Amino acid sequence: MTDWARTGLLPLLRDPAENWQPSDLLPDPASPDFEDAVRELRRRAAGLPDDFLVALVGDMVTEEALPSYMNMLNLLDGTKDETGADPSPWATWTRAWTAEENRHGDVLHKWLYLSGRADMRSVQGTVQRLVGNGLDPRLENNPYLCFVYTSFQERATKVSHGSTARMAKERGDAGLARICGVIAADEGRHEEAYKRIIDQVLARDPDGAVLAFADMMRKGVLMPAHLMDDGAHAGANGRSLFADYAAVAERAGVYTAWDYADIVDHLVARWGVAGREGLSGEAAAAQEFLAGHAARVRRLAQLADERRERARRRGRAGASASFAWLRGREVPLS
Repeated sequence: MTDWARTGLLPLLRDPAENWQPSDLLPDPASPDFEDAVRELRRRAAGLPDDFLVALVGDMVTEEALPSYMNMLNLLDGTKDETGADPSPWATWTRAWTAEENRHGDVLHKWLYLSGRADMRSVQGTVQRLVGNGLDPRLENNPYLCFVYTSFQERATKVSHGSTARMAKERGDAGLARICGVIAADEGRHEEAYKRIIDQVLARDPDGAVLAFADMMRKGVLMPAHLMDDGAHAGANGRSLFADYAAVAERAGVYTAWDYADIVDHLVARWGVAGREGLSGEAAAAQEFLAGHAARVRRLAQLADERRERARRRGRAGASASFAWLRGREVPLS
């Protein structure tokens, strides 16, 4: 697939000279109006609720952990960067994708710093710890598994950033909405790239592609920041910082189990899994599993929603957690 990658993958990258940069979306420090622009940014940011901010910080921390993600791609058998500057299209993609993604954490980090709404030392410490901890999405250095994972993950981040864009706009922060919106658009373009890779794998090795897709879904897609740690989250409820961040994002509607199910449905449809013929016995069993997987996820999401609703009707206070990112403020989890 190397020849295909050169013509079918690399054109999805953007020329840095024409691409957006963080400075395009933030107050210009060289402008005489810089201080007024920062005051206006802070005024708009002051109206954003804590649950939204936890989701936004968690998204930013995830974006900042790019060294771990590049390392993951450079471990893959058959597509890794052999030298660190390999001219192969796979290595070129990995480096350029990383460079494009790098802008996301950069712009969100600067926005948070200017807003004054987060404890930036805690946030920065979380990034350092996450990069140090790495990630293990259980890919076994297998490019099939990896590109299924990245197809899913890029769509998930597109959903998450798209949600924060919509919520920021609803709360009157058009500047932050634009930032989150352009990030979501990047994620959508990257999602398309990874889905195209699996399109090609399916054309060449349908059994292997379907088996890899099913394997990834059976394992469950671990989000890339699952090892985040701020060094302070007590976990008195036995949960990790990532679990509490994810619970807040779910409650706020930024990224939910229903979104997860929708992504499964989308990928099953995109790759024509349900109607694919001629699969081996094992792959056919995987095909059957995939066809029903989104429905299983939705049943679990429905049960969780019903439990929360019963607790609400009984007047039970939901759990909450203190976030060092927000200087120790308590934020509801359910």
